[in-house]
Amino acid sequence: MKVLLINGSPRKAGNTHIALSEIAKTLTQEGIESEIVWIGSKPVRGCIACAACKRNNDGKCVFDDDICNSISAKFAESDGFIFGSPVYYGQPNGALLAIMQRAFFSNGANVKDKPAAAVTICRRGGATAAFEALQMPMQMMNMPLVTSQYWNIAYGREAGQAAADTEGMQTMRTLAHNMAFMLRAINAEKAKSGLPEREDWQPMHFIR
Repeated sequence: MKVLLINGSPRKAGNTHIALSEIAKTLTQEGIESEIVWIGSKPVRGCIACAACKRNNDGKCVFDDDICNSISAKFAESDGFIFGSPVYYGQPNGALLAIMQRAFFSNGANVKDKPAAAVTICRRGGATAAFEALQMPMQMMNMPLVTSQYWNIAYGREAGQAAADTEGMQTMRTLAHNMAFMLRAINAEKAKSGLPEREDWQPMHFIR
C-alpha cells in the first residue's frame, strides 16, 4: 500500500514538508510506502471549466504545461492521499487548490473510495478554515477522511519551527497511524465484499 503526500507549499523544505515528513516516517514504521511530491514554485493554472478532460476521457487536464497532470498520474498507484498546505489569509495555497480541482475533475475515478486527509500549517490563525477548505473536495469524491487526535494542524513561521510544535508533530504521527489502520481495514473489506454500491448520481439545481 502507498500513500501520496502532496506538499502544497512553494517552499520545498519548509514547515509543511516537516509535517508531511513526520507522517511519512510514521507510515514507514507501519509498513506503508509513501511519497512526498512538491508542487513547486512555478505558476499553476486554474480550472476554466472547459470540460475538455471529460470529452477526451483520458484522465488528464487539457492544460499540460504545469505540474497538475504529473501529480494526477500518481493517483492510480496510490491507496491514500494527504494534502498539506501553508495558510494564506485563512486559506490554503491557491496553487494547491487549483491542482486539486483540476486533477479531481479530470481524474476523479482514481481517488474515489481512497482515504485522504488534509494538513495545514500556520503562524498563528486561519488553519481551521484552510483545513476545512482542503477537505471539501475529498468529501465530494467519496474519499473517507482520516482523522487524528486534533485537527491536522501544526504551527510555525520560520522554516523548521513546526518541528518544535510537539503536539502538532504528535498529531501528524497519530494521523499516520490512523491512515495505516484505515488502509488495512478498507483493503480487507474490499477483498471480502467489494466497494459500496451507490445510486446513480441525480444532479439538480434550484432554478425551476
